[in-house]
Amino acid sequence: MNERDGFERMNNKNILITGMPGVGKTTLIRNLIARLEGVRLAGFFTQEIREKGVRKGFELVGLDGERSILSHAGFKSRFRVSKYGVDVDGFEKFLDAQHFFIPGPDLVLIDEIGKMECFSEKFVNLVTAVLDAEIPLVATISQRGGGFISEVKARKDVVLAELSLQNRKSLLADVLGQLQSFLKQSAP
Repeated sequence: MNERDGFERMNNKNILITGMPGVGKTTLIRNLIARLEGVRLAGFFTQEIREKGVRKGFELVGLDGERSILSHAGFKSRFRVSKYGVDVDGFEKFLDAQHFFIPGPDLVLIDEIGKMECFSEKFVNLVTAVLDAEIPLVATISQRGGGFISEVKARKDVVLAELSLQNRKSLLADVLGQLQSFLKQSAP
């Protein structure tokens, strides 16, 4: 089944986008944000921290403008992914400042469900609550990873689509089309 067929037949409100690093998953989330004007959104996206052209870490950007550093090569932390130390406490404070349920959003966007984020039990519980809620979710998710990452991908109430260089434009259109039907269903 290709990605287009999966979207044409899906009736799940939870959309997971996976793909190789650098393929454009965060760009897809940012394009969704730009295209969903007037929709009450909650969530966050990540962006690289670069110093002298070298990636040094990742910053979280809330849809309300709140910012926090998730990880950095210079962080001392027992939570590590590759060369990056992960600031789990800072991440959880960032999550506390986001409004995932109050006031009720029409759509939740999460970039990403990955190894760094899954060090936080608060994040795992939040993602589970959003998946179980009536609110639609669009999230990027790591291609690799066991534990919670595998559990989320295996849920029957999600559709998993792989972003590639070949389907970037069509996948964005498919996600928008699917969201429109769910956003219309949730309208009063």
